Amino acid sequence: MGIYQLTSPVLALSFSLTVAGMQTAISKYVASETSTHDYKTSFRTLWTGFIISMSISFACMAFIYKYSEWIAVTFLLEERTAPLLRIISLSIPMATVHSCINGYFYGIKKTAIPALSQLSEQVVRVGSVYIIYYICLHKNMTPTISFAVVGLVIGESASMFVSAIAIICRSSKLFGRHVPLRVLSCPSGNAVTEYKKITENLLKLAVPLSANRIIINILQSIEAVFIPNRLMLYGLSNSNALSVYGVLNGMSLPLILFPSAITNSISVLLLPIVSEAEASGNRNTVTKAIIKSIKYCMLLGFGCTALFLLFGRTAGMVLYNSRLAGSFILTLSFICPFMYVASTLNSILNGLGKTHLTFIYSIISLLVRLAFVFFAIPIWGIKGYLWGMLASQMVQTLLCTVSALRISKFSKG
Repeated sequence: MGIYQLTSPVLALSFSLTVAGMQTAISKYVASETSTHDYKTSFRTLWTGFIISMSISFACMAFIYKYSEWIAVTFLLEERTAPLLRIISLSIPMATVHSCINGYFYGIKKTAIPALSQLSEQVVRVGSVYIIYYICLHKNMTPTISFAVVGLVIGESASMFVSAIAIICRSSKLFGRHVPLRVLSCPSGNAVTEYKKITENLLKLAVPLSANRIIINILQSIEAVFIPNRLMLYGLSNSNALSVYGVLNGMSLPLILFPSAITNSISVLLLPIVSEAEASGNRNTVTKAIIKSIKYCMLLGFGCTALFLLFGRTAGMVLYNSRLAGSFILTLSFICPFMYVASTLNSILNGLGKTHLTFIYSIISLLVRLAFVFFAIPIWGIKGYLWGMLASQMVQTLLCTVSALRISKFSKG
């Protein structure tokens, strides 16, 4: 489990480089264009962002596949991750396809398609891993962690397939079957100018966002790589350190993060809503979004904290047969209110064009966590990291709340 979790920084970094900023940029500009019913420009925006992101994603896939051994040894400090990296690299273009398309549907506020694509990804991923495991048992083969990575690639392909069908149906409904001729082409003499303008607008937002995400993911990768290393300084063996790290990231954290599916959906929807309100000068909508986000996310967070405190140990045993996972769930339960509020406020600040603030706050939060990784884990073990997660989330939430409330106060004045 720990070896599998070590590959996540590479996947997260590749996502940040290829499509993270572009998805947000597509969503923002599609939102502003659909308010004027300019559907052709929206599709040209999607197409332009798609071409840019796919070019980068294929280059990224080739690099990871070719230099997987070097990345595993030099970057992840674990040579056993090399074959997993080669498999994971194949999923990057697929993730790029459905991320760009999802950005379009978020922009037009049709969340059913992204939700369906994500659901299909998870169902197909889990189902494929189970089928592979079942076949191995009947053929007396020993299952390996590579099967989980293969399941990830199959899941991404399912999500890509659903998203592609959805965008084809959408384009056919709006423009008929001749999309390349009627939509992607421009009047004679204007094609270069229009696509140049679209590209500049997308890159103006996507490049800073991607750069921010890359820097943040590099820091997160340092954190992920050094947690097992610092646990060994605490006194654990290499296998025990990876096991503890795997339980934390593969068992406890997913359960804590499960309710955040609600707040993440709200966050994705808030960005185009806030962007559209800001563009039209409707500051009252922005203020209401800020106040309601804080109020309802705090209610959800405290409710989840109470739930995990009451049933955390039981969940750890029932779901994973692990007392350690249950213990982690209890400690991590306290971050819920702060994590949910910060995620929605980050989206609002991004929608208002305050990407520099969310970047700075994320960096500060990560530096707090890294301080606990390097100085607290060797003394208190994994508990030092859990305390660091709580402290960093509190800092980020406080900073985001102060900035958001200042904007709210300014808009009222």
